[in-house]
Amino acid sequence: MQRWIENVIHFGLKEIASLSRDFVMVSLIAYVFTLAVYSEATSMRTDINDASVAVVDADQSTLSSRIKDALQPPYFRTPREIDRSELDQALDKGQYTFVLEIPPQLEADLLAGRGPSIQINVDATAMTQAAVGTAYIHEIIVRETASFLKQSRANPAVPVDPVIRALFNQNLEALRFTASMGVINNVTILAIILVGAAVMRERERGTIEHLLVMPVRPSEIVAAKIWANGLIILLAAGFSLHVVVQFVLGVPIVGSVELFLFGAAVYLFAVASLSILLSTIANSMPQFALLSIPVFIVLFLLSGSFSPFESMPDFLQDIMYVSPATHFVRFAQSVLYRGAGIDVVWRDLAIMSALGATFLTAALWRFRAMLARQS
Repeated sequence: MQRWIENVIHFGLKEIASLSRDFVMVSLIAYVFTLAVYSEATSMRTDINDASVAVVDADQSTLSSRIKDALQPPYFRTPREIDRSELDQALDKGQYTFVLEIPPQLEADLLAGRGPSIQINVDATAMTQAAVGTAYIHEIIVRETASFLKQSRANPAVPVDPVIRALFNQNLEALRFTASMGVINNVTILAIILVGAAVMRERERGTIEHLLVMPVRPSEIVAAKIWANGLIILLAAGFSLHVVVQFVLGVPIVGSVELFLFGAAVYLFAVASLSILLSTIANSMPQFALLSIPVFIVLFLLSGSFSPFESMPDFLQDIMYVSPATHFVRFAQSVLYRGAGIDVVWRDLAIMSALGATFLTAALWRFRAMLARQS
């Protein structure tokens, strides 16, 4: 056992030295955990921000003025008043994402209890802003109308006064979500690329034959590649969380970074084992790259990192429970966003460990068969 550990350590150090001389891979790691995280967090917005809006105000009343004044930055640009005849052309040209059409006698009809309507015209080609912004504008109209009615004493008694409490992200900023999720997703990308590329590099350069004549076992080679590349990714992820996410972007991390890194190490064990399994199936680096693409897509889109896991069909949720990415995303969100402890996330850690052991067993079987063919 002692000899096995020594060999794993020595092979791992060789792997780190080899990677440090690979300028392309070092540059990729640096970019992925710095500029890529920053650009993803600041440019990919899922909330409403600086949306263009115009208003066709045929009422020119106190209520219509209140609604226009409530459309304020940073969510909306200062509304521009346009004529009704300009509405269709403005939307056709894409000048505005939202155009509010306030009918004449809006205020008078409201006070008389006739239930007037305000039309919101939306350019739905801006899909994210259209969905979120429409809800924002609807809430603004409802809020300003209720406030106006209270002040005019037309409806002095409001039986229900709802109070909304936003937990874990009080300002509802997408930046707090996308910054950390960028780090989480990039851990998956690099775990597959680095470990798989390490195996493919040995095969294409012919150095795998050198290993065959040495007194080493396949398990030692596999374990060395997993811990060496996993350690590099883990250090890069910790740097990204502390420097890029917390310091540069100013995003607070509620939970324990140390617990997150521990869970990330368990996840890296699972994904690195999966990567070695893929590298034993492919015969060249281009084949490995093509084989990895559908794996990336499934792990990204169906893990809950981009859309809620619960919104997927039930059969798809059952299938994705065998993906370590699903449990890692849930673990990371619980720790980083909600400050969960080990007593809450232990189940996800256990499942990731079991999946990693399964992938490792399959990878070792395939790796031994590959070495046997080349010998």
